[in-house]
Amino acid sequence: MSAPSREARLLALWDRLGRIPGGRRLFGMLLGRTVPYSGTTKPRVIALEPGRAVISMRDRRAVRNHLGSIHAVALANVGELASGLAMTAALAPSVRAIVTRLDITYHKKARGTLTAEGRASPPSTITEPVEVPAEASITDPSGDLVSTVTVSWLLGPRLE
Repeated sequence: MSAPSREARLLALWDRLGRIPGGRRLFGMLLGRTVPYSGTTKPRVIALEPGRAVISMRDRRAVRNHLGSIHAVALANVGELASGLAMTAALAPSVRAIVTRLDITYHKKARGTLTAEGRASPPSTITEPVEVPAEASITDPSGDLVSTVTVSWLLGPRLE
């Protein structure tokens, strides 16, 4: 019997921790330790399911720029994380993935606690390398769109 896939372990951990008080915060902390650079935004995972992830990021000094708003790269970071979790949770165990491109459009200055919703729809069967986009929309507390992130993923069969 083979070990559970990375994707299955991710969703199982989310399901287990999401049910207990403080579990979502703990999941975010574990995520930050597993993916250290993404952890710099101190993400809080709100929802996670195959093809969809919702993350919040608090507005704090460490993610601000000299203009008094959230830094462009912090927005890219949280958008890539949201779209990446959505993609990872949707992948079949037989698929491997790597980011090949990241595009971001900034619509307005970002202030306040932001919410990034990532979406991904990878093909159910992958027999050869294929580029697949995943997207994230980042909104501010009033629901205004702050930025849109599109991440290109190169998916291919996992080499055993």
